Amino acid sequence: MLQKSPKVYYDLSPAALVEHAIRKNEGILAANGALTVTTGKYTGRSPKDKFIIDYPEIHDTIAWGSINQPMDPERFERLFEKALDYASKKELYVFRGYVGADPAYRMPIRVINEFAWQNLFAHQLFIRPASKEELANHQAEFTVLALPTMQADPAVDGTHSEAFILVSFKERVVLIGGTHYAGEMKKSIFSVLNYLLPEKNVCPMHCSANMGANGDVALFFGLSGTGKTTLSADPKRRLIGDDEHGWSANGIFNFEGGCYAKCINLSAEKEPQIYAAIRFGSVLENVILDPDTRVPDYDDASRTENTRAAYPIDYIPNAQIPGIGGHPNVVVFLTADAFGVLPPVAKLTPEQAMYHFMSGYTSKLAGTERGITEPQATFSACFGAPFLPRPVPVYAKLLGEKIREHNARVYLINTGWTGGPYGIGKRMNLPYTRAIVDAVLSGELEKASFVEDPIFRVLVPTTCPNVPAEVLQPRNTWQDKAAYDEQARKLARLFAENFAKFTNVDPAVAAAGPRVE
Repeated sequence: MLQKSPKVYYDLSPAALVEHAIRKNEGILAANGALTVTTGKYTGRSPKDKFIIDYPEIHDTIAWGSINQPMDPERFERLFEKALDYASKKELYVFRGYVGADPAYRMPIRVINEFAWQNLFAHQLFIRPASKEELANHQAEFTVLALPTMQADPAVDGTHSEAFILVSFKERVVLIGGTHYAGEMKKSIFSVLNYLLPEKNVCPMHCSANMGANGDVALFFGLSGTGKTTLSADPKRRLIGDDEHGWSANGIFNFEGGCYAKCINLSAEKEPQIYAAIRFGSVLENVILDPDTRVPDYDDASRTENTRAAYPIDYIPNAQIPGIGGHPNVVVFLTADAFGVLPPVAKLTPEQAMYHFMSGYTSKLAGTERGITEPQATFSACFGAPFLPRPVPVYAKLLGEKIREHNARVYLINTGWTGGPYGIGKRMNLPYTRAIVDAVLSGELEKASFVEDPIFRVLVPTTCPNVPAEVLQPRNTWQDKAAYDEQARKLARLFAENFAKFTNVDPAVAAAGPRVE
């Protein structure tokens, strides 16, 4: 694949990659030492441009649809040949490393980049070899080839735009072109693991994980804006990882060797660990710098809301390295409910856990710039629908089995609105949410009495240390109780409508959702 290229650089250090990136005008250094780059037109993932190559031997194992779009093998082969020819005229950077911190499930990978800065991203995000001896025996089982300046021709290549993210399980290649956004590399490999690991009875999960002083492990699932990163970055606990994990017969393991944190509105006060991790060796994507001082302005969203920082996990002072832990004691599903009707914390049965895992609910605010304050329910299966090649019940069944086998306690925590919907109520008090998380992780909340919510049927505690009792029952926080009932029934219907799309679901799981009149 690399023989014809003018120059190939293997396994360069972060310092050397920074030098190359600056020499080639790929980015500049910020005042904090981070390499700062822009990604042009694409400042986030491009899901409509992602395809899985549809080979007969895998066809029946993929959940084809708008997320997993098929491409025929002949078309892929032609585009792959074009990409190899394109790469042969470029200087290339190669990173050899791994995904999967548990040696029993570790997969060697190779990442080939046209840009030095993207190779630095790969070096910091994936797991780095521990020694030269380990590298000498490295045999890649999957390769990522990222050529941002190569553009597809949709009329000829069968893509939807000039950008393409192609996953071939037969060739064991991810081919990326037309987009400069580095997150495509990270998430493509996550999708690959989401396909391969269930065959090994490993549950792949889009979640963060941390560990207490006694080795107790907690998982945090949640979509963007729910507080997953903020709540899992706990100075009292060790961070196993911030985004992607597997749950095997051995316990939890991080897929990655780094973090890819959103940094819009980042501050040293609110997220000191992330703020301090952005230094030399880190990559900042689309962050605006002061033109004179080069100090990052994390509040500036003029380029994108999706500003990002990539850094190795050992830049976090209390990181768990290697990223391995025991079986989780606690599983937390985070939601930011803008309807204002879900309780701030509720305990779930295993069946309810699978229902809410498959639902992956949060809410986003629609059109607020035009004064429209009606919240929109968002359902992303398993809190990571864009990365699931297999049918959703495959992942839910695996998680349910692990929860039952290891007696994990499962909680739904609402970090959204209380006292009314968005526009009337207010966002949940962060100190209350932290107090709830502390009580959940310590086991203190298990001592409380619980009552069943009449609509959502989850078990709601009557007391929680350092949280006012009236806050725990969302209906009590609304002045207009009839309005609460109407909103709660509306959200219950939305849950039911979303869940109806799933087939081959355990009847006990299907029956574990909200009560719909």
